[in-house]
Amino acid sequence: MNKNPPQTITRILGIDPGLNVTGYGVIDFTSPQNIALVEAGIIRGGSSKKPMGTRLMALKRGMEEVIETLNPQIVALEELYSHYARPRTAILMGHARGVFCLTAEAAELTTAHYSATQIKRVITGNGRAPKSQIQTTIGAMLQLDEPPDPPDVADALAIAICHGCISMRHAALDLQ
Repeated sequence: MNKNPPQTITRILGIDPGLNVTGYGVIDFTSPQNIALVEAGIIRGGSSKKPMGTRLMALKRGMEEVIETLNPQIVALEELYSHYARPRTAILMGHARGVFCLTAEAAELTTAHYSATQIKRVITGNGRAPKSQIQTTIGAMLQLDEPPDPPDVADALAIAICHGCISMRHAALDLQ
C-alpha cells in the first residue's frame, strides 16, 4: 500500500500584514521541492497622514484584486506580534490584519495563521533568522535570480511556503 500523499497543487496566498506596506506572495505548492511562484508584490495602505479608514480601504481593495486575479485556495497570514516597547505598532498592525482576515472570509477562503518564529524555523531552521536570511533562502527555494525585495515580499512568500510545508506534514500524518 502506498502511504505517500497524492501530489496535488495548492495555490496559497501569503500575507505579511502592514498598515503602510503589505507584502503578498502567491505560490503553487506541490511539495517543498516543487514550488512555483505565481506572483508577489506589495499592497500599499497609503500615507500615515491619510485617515485610518482610507488606508484600510486601500488594503481591502488591494487584497480583493489579488484574490480576484490569482484565485488562491487559502490565505496564510503572520500572527500579530507585540513587543512591550512598541504596543502601538501591534495595534496598528492588528487593524491591517483584521482587514485581511475579513476580506478572505468575504471571498470564502480559509485562513491559516503562523507566528514569525514558526515561519522562520520552517523556512531556515532558525526561529530567529534575520530578514536577510529569509530573503536569501526564499530566493534559493524559488530559484530566483536575486532575493525578493522588499523584505515584506520575501516574508509573504515565506508565510505561503510555511503553510504548504506544514499542511503537507499534517496530510502525511493523517495517512499513517
